[in-house]
Amino acid sequence: MSAAPRADFPLLAANPGLVYLDSAATSQKPRVVLDAMRSYYENANANPHRGAYKLSGISTEVYHDARREVARFLGAADADTLIFTRGTTESVNLLATAWGHQHVHRGDRIVVTRLEHHANFVPWQQLARDVGAEFRICELTHDGHVDLDQLRALVTANTKVVAFGHVSNALGTINDVPEIVKIAHAIGAVAFCDGAQGAPHLRVAFDDLEVDAYAFSGHKMLGPMGIGGVIVRRKLLEAMHPYQFGGDMIEFVFDGDTTWNVLPHKFEAGTPNVADAVGLAAAVRYLDALGMGVVRAHEVALSRYALERLAAIDGLHLYGPASAEARSGVVSFTLGDIHPHDVSTMLDVDGVCVRAGHHCAQPLMRALHTNATVRASFYVYNTAADVDALATSLAKAKARFHAHVG
Repeated sequence: MSAAPRADFPLLAANPGLVYLDSAATSQKPRVVLDAMRSYYENANANPHRGAYKLSGISTEVYHDARREVARFLGAADADTLIFTRGTTESVNLLATAWGHQHVHRGDRIVVTRLEHHANFVPWQQLARDVGAEFRICELTHDGHVDLDQLRALVTANTKVVAFGHVSNALGTINDVPEIVKIAHAIGAVAFCDGAQGAPHLRVAFDDLEVDAYAFSGHKMLGPMGIGGVIVRRKLLEAMHPYQFGGDMIEFVFDGDTTWNVLPHKFEAGTPNVADAVGLAAAVRYLDALGMGVVRAHEVALSRYALERLAAIDGLHLYGPASAEARSGVVSFTLGDIHPHDVSTMLDVDGVCVRAGHHCAQPLMRALHTNATVRASFYVYNTAADVDALATSLAKAKARFHAHVG
């Protein structure tokens, strides 16, 4: 059984033979999301915040309703601290630019983990290079978790920021967020969390997590591409300088100076992406209706079954935590001496869609002593039959490859 009916997803319903196992890259969209976006354009399309006419007012209210809905879903009571962006990548760059250049200086330290996606690695690496700060990487334990003992040693008095992912996109590892935050806050550093893989799969309560910022992407949580955001503690946002200028983020423009609008507008320059915000709000309502506890239980069951099925394939090497409870719906592996790209191509012949490559985590791949892995990632519309299809196709791929080599 799936947690959500396949029929709810037009692309999957129209392609009954497709086994889609790449939701960690982007999820499929339920019809309610597509309908919500179309309804906005058909019934409420106007530029928000700009017009004194009724339709503009409707568009404005729809946009703010979407913000409140997404903030509620992520457990943030102060909806105005949710800044809409194009997604996690832009959110992290916002933090590294607007907060980082204001607060990180020569001699300070920035700490990230070996698990990070490039989007939560490179912005901090480049900030350190720009300002002369020290950039340090916390390594992993043998089973793919952040080495918390090493993290405690790395987070010294001169550390300004600890940046880490809630969940690894490459291994599925679920990090101990409260403990990482505790380590950062013990010396006064801020804790910035990349929630791109956390928000779609786990119940997130921002106000209880105690992180200073939590970034996310809509397209990984059943929403449209091009929308996401970051929730930031109000005191940090109010002290931060804007990083883009123009449009509704401005209060008054004088000949020699300009003042900034209140939150959240201060960090949302230009015309907002209303339709995608509406789509994202519809997506979180859909997830709410499923229940995030159900989503999580479904993924644990699928991951456990996948780990069992794949471990039985001779020559297949699994990466990441051994326990399904310690990971999200992600299973990464290599298959003997077959290049992951070749594995992916052969699986595609059978209609099985998986990701192959370094998964935007080259520093992690180096630590794993491999250039690439195959990644199968599950979500609410996947079933045990999809896992069976993956295992069967892998066995066929292995036979095909070695028959060809022979």
